[in-house]
Amino acid sequence: NLVLCSKGIPQTLAAFGLESFLDEAGCKLVFYLHRVARGVSLSTTCLLSGFQAIKLCPSISWWMDLHIRSPKCIVFSCFLCWVLHFMVNIPIARYVTGPINSKNMSMEKLYRYCYSYLSGILFSITAVIFLFTDGMCLALMLCSSISMVLVLHRHKQRVKHIRSSRLSPRTSHETRATHTILILVSMFVSFHALAAILSYLITQLQNPGQWLRSISVLVASGFPT
Repeated sequence: NLVLCSKGIPQTLAAFGLESFLDEAGCKLVFYLHRVARGVSLSTTCLLSGFQAIKLCPSISWWMDLHIRSPKCIVFSCFLCWVLHFMVNIPIARYVTGPINSKNMSMEKLYRYCYSYLSGILFSITAVIFLFTDGMCLALMLCSSISMVLVLHRHKQRVKHIRSSRLSPRTSHETRATHTILILVSMFVSFHALAAILSYLITQLQNPGQWLRSISVLVASGFPT
């Protein structure tokens, strides 16, 4: 909800021609909230998927049973994700300003209503850091999802003779769970990967069109939606 509100509402207002409705403080707040919400959404989704994979995997679940099955551990891990992204994105928000303060300055336009004056070296370092963290989250999501699908497939093969004796036409629980996992991970990886590619294209082009910015916003809002 925070991802959608912090980016969707201002972008919608900008699409209707209101491009100077935020001052410097408003741009900093909106950009900061969106970066934090996006990072927390990305990391907690991967984190919870990893917890679920550990629960299902019989080879490692026995020694982590007491810790992972405790709701306090999951809540604490999600809390750490919030704190981490609150701290990491504070320096980034310093380099964002509103349209009012962007006159006669060489800046890159963010969205359609805010500007950034990050230098080339600082921008490259920041991009590499966030690209690395996003890549780690996507890799963790893929690994945990693949492990869960394999565990479910092996379990389905073991109980196949029991199911065949019932002659039930219903789809097995393992198959339905596998479909759900595959839909989730395919949407997760495709939306975030495509959003990262579009964001990179926008930063590399001298004057990206508004259609490219709008598509980038739409894709970035796809998975939260």
